[in-house]
Amino acid sequence: MNVKSDAAEHAEEFAALCRALGTLRAPDEYARFLRDLCTPAEIMALTERWRIARLLHEGDMTYRDIAAATGASTATVGRVARFLKDEPHQGYGIALRRTATQK
Repeated sequence: MNVKSDAAEHAEEFAALCRALGTLRAPDEYARFLRDLCTPAEIMALTERWRIARLLHEGDMTYRDIAAATGASTATVGRVARFLKDEPHQGYGIALRRTATQK
């Protein structure tokens, strides 16, 4: 019997989720999928992080100002900042650049 490791199974399921996201074509479809997939609290957390990323990208506010404006902890602001600037994924950067061209 070949039992996959938890990490390998998680990686496969994450890839399947990413493929599912890739099939969505419009903001309304993303919203419907997220409402099915996530709890209201999870959606609020994702929304909060996205707002933090946008505010950090604008560069006009301190971490404390962003925490006060969003209700997030400074630790959350710092984590988003780290992923925005230092982590190799650069997912925030891709989305920020693409949404900037949609305005």
